[in-house]
Amino acid sequence: MEKKVAVLAVNPVNGAGLFQYLELFFENGIPFKIFAVAETTQIKTNSGVSLQTDDVVANLKGKENDFDALVFACGDAMPKFSENSGKSENQDLLAVIKAFGDQRKLLIGHCVGGLLFDITGVATGKRLALHPFVQGVVKSAVSTNETFVIDGNFYTAQTEKTLHLLFPELLKMLK
Repeated sequence: MEKKVAVLAVNPVNGAGLFQYLELFFENGIPFKIFAVAETTQIKTNSGVSLQTDDVVANLKGKENDFDALVFACGDAMPKFSENSGKSENQDLLAVIKAFGDQRKLLIGHCVGGLLFDITGVATGKRLALHPFVQGVVKSAVSTNETFVIDGNFYTAQTEKTLHLLFPELLKMLK
């Protein structure tokens, strides 16, 4: 039985990464729902393309049991996150990641996705592929320079340019 995926899309989201995940799920019949890390379901890509998501991250809280996996669709997220870390949607983002991690569900991300897994404390001792700019920032996880890494329930890729290398292994777990 295929797994159902919750996709977190920050505002602005890196469309190159997000669309790769969505195409993978759609083309392989994997059910997914997109949650905006924003106050509304209307977000933009970092290149200005408007997107309508299915729901907002606040409405995913407490519904973690409805999903088997969580994707953090990254991109230019960290500068915006650090500017707005106190906003409720960013606090909801961290709470959702922690809840999925505490339940040992699949956690999938690229670029700085692994950094958020580390910040929430769910990736302690796990090897993660991270964007080179944030590799030295992780505290409890193990940063690698690999293009992608699978460590237990963590599936991470260094950038959106290396996601395609992770996808065959990810599909094995989601189908």
